[in-house]
Amino acid sequence: MIYNNLVEAKSKGLKKLAVLIDPDKLRITSMEHIVKNAMDHNIDYFFIGGSLIVNDQLDAVLARLKKECDIPLILFPGNSMQLSYKADAILFLSLISGRNPELLIGTHVISAPYLKLSPLEIISTGYMNIDGGVSTTVSYMSNTNPIPKDKVDIAVCTAIAGEMLGMKTIYLDAGSGAKYPVSKDMIESVRGSVEIPIITGGGIRNPEKAFENVSAGADVVVIGNAIEQDPGLVAEMAAAVHSKNIKV
Repeated sequence: MIYNNLVEAKSKGLKKLAVLIDPDKLRITSMEHIVKNAMDHNIDYFFIGGSLIVNDQLDAVLARLKKECDIPLILFPGNSMQLSYKADAILFLSLISGRNPELLIGTHVISAPYLKLSPLEIISTGYMNIDGGVSTTVSYMSNTNPIPKDKVDIAVCTAIAGEMLGMKTIYLDAGSGAKYPVSKDMIESVRGSVEIPIITGGGIRNPEKAFENVSAGADVVVIGNAIEQDPGLVAEMAAAVHSKNIKV
């Protein structure tokens, strides 16, 4: 089970790196390079999804990844239509930072029957959109405001509430192309307030920031835009995150 492995890794202080693949942006012809890079550098997870999904490539991307590697494939859906049996698990996201009931429970009701019958591992996730200094698709499509980047107390209380409601993990996300990633102070404060695993993403453009995230308490760091622009960064990001796993 992916979640059990994540909890076990957290208990041992082991950090994970996930590569986010947006089927809207991906060319199938580039898949071989992506998979080779991921396998060469021991990427822990592929997150697959986006805020829109305007093409029909989701199943094709998942099938190709499944054929070429054994890295766990986790759906990171932007809406209730982004579902596929070809993945291994799904982050069942509840937008706990917003006040839009559709993103708290409405879309979940629609997708629940499908997921109940699916082979997917369901990982309930308290999703928290943090202000990254730019307008994001998430904020626009969800019609919600992100948590201000300097309001650490709001983030902490929101994460605590998510854990109390039974969420299995907390995802702090500054959004794709964020100018300001989630701050070290916010990650540290949330880490000190909840026991469940923490995922961070958005605006992590260099290995130094990735290392800062895991040092502050993130259990999984997610990278996407940075490696789309420079695929060579995968090696450096993986080395930075996994360096925390080396016991001196």
